[in-house]
This record gives sequence, structure tokens and C-alpha cells, in this order.
Amino acid sequence: MPVATYCLVAIDCPDPAALAAFYQEVLGGEVTHDSDRWYELLVPGGARLAFQPAPGYQPPEWPRDDRNSQQEHLDFKVRDMAAAQREVLALGATPLDLDDDGGKRDFRVFADPAGHPFCLCYGG
Repeated sequence: MPVATYCLVAIDCPDPAALAAFYQEVLGGEVTHDSDRWYELLVPGGARLAFQPAPGYQPPEWPRDDRNSQQEHLDFKVRDMAAAQREVLALGATPLDLDDDGGKRDFRVFADPAGHPFCLCYGG
């Protein structure tokens, strides 16, 4: 029997409203907030992402294996990699690793506007 039930992922960032809006554009859904310190995105399908301010926030560096490594990353399935890549870049994502290894690799790595790595992954 499990000990707990998944609820949400909370992400530290310098501007919770802006980062919630970025992920809303990427994933759809509805953003709610009860203060400037806590924003939630209810993603279609039921997943939840939360965004909270972190004083002195420093974005992770990717790739690294020391204390300032990626810390976490999110994976998102896409049907059309080229179109999805264009859209996330237009929304303010930063490319981190777009080399698809000659079409052999099924993901590409980006950073959101606060510097958190995320992947677009081929998926039906």
C-alpha cells in the first residue's frame, strides 16, 4: 500500500506569476493564486504545478554534476517536435541541447524563463 498520493510539483523561481504564465502557454490549463507567493497551474488531465518565490534564487546550470546541477526537470510529450520547439522558444525558453543525434534521440532540452531544465519528448 502506498504511503502517499501525488499532489503537485512546487517550483522555486524569482517570479511565480510569470513562470506560471509560461507553463500555462506550454501546457494549457488554468492558473490560480491565493497570494503573490503561491501560484498553481491545473494542467488538463489533472496534474498540478505550483510556483513560489525563492529569495536569492539562482537557476540551475545544465549539465553539471556539482551542487548547482539541474535539481529537477519536467518532461512533456509532443507530436510535432519542430513546431513545439518553435513555440517554446517564442514563449521565452532557452535551448540547452537541441542535438537530436541524427534523429536517433527522442528528446530535446530547454530551460524555462527561470532557468529550470525541461524536455520536449516525442510521444503519441
